[in-house]
Amino acid sequence: MQSRSPSAARPGRPRSATADAAILAATREALVELGWSKLTLGDVATRAGVAKTTLYRRWSGKNELVVDAVAELFDELCLPDRGSLAADIEGVVLQFAAILARPEARGGLMAVVTEATRDDALRARIRASIVDRQKGLVLQGRSRAQQRGELPPETDPEESARTVDLIFDMVAGAVVHRTLVSGRPVDEEWVRGFTQILLRGLTAPS
Repeated sequence: MQSRSPSAARPGRPRSATADAAILAATREALVELGWSKLTLGDVATRAGVAKTTLYRRWSGKNELVVDAVAELFDELCLPDRGSLAADIEGVVLQFAAILARPEARGGLMAVVTEATRDDALRARIRASIVDRQKGLVLQGRSRAQQRGELPPETDPEESARTVDLIFDMVAGAVVHRTLVSGRPVDEEWVRGFTQILLRGLTAPS
């Protein structure tokens, strides 16, 4: 699980973890009910039971707040040690699909991705707060598989980074497309088939 830190700390009274949690939950609730365009920081503050100034002490605007609210959901992902690379992949893919099945995750992710198509700064924040953070799971899984002898070590840092990018893109892209675009279930049978295809690429001779 990743740690959360919405914005750089600002001077003033100490941060309240309870207030942070209430604000992020209220943001997700407002996204589901109102959508991106109608969501305001004033509405979020009312739902969270805090002053609007409390939000501005933590986030500079709606973009930062919404991305952090969505990112918090994906921080719940962890990579279980299930004894093999195949089982580990299946476990994390099922977790990912379960999160995307939640209305606040599905609606929130679609809202920020849609808005990011016309906002480069928002796209960069999504990369930093969601994509780059969750790539840590790929690094962890690959390292664990290498220690087990399931994958060969990679000595070229650039090639290693490209591999991590490809693995993440294949997993995230496939699950998001099936869940949000196709509207098809990500069940155990689908996950097993997907994992086998992914493993063929990872274990094929160079």
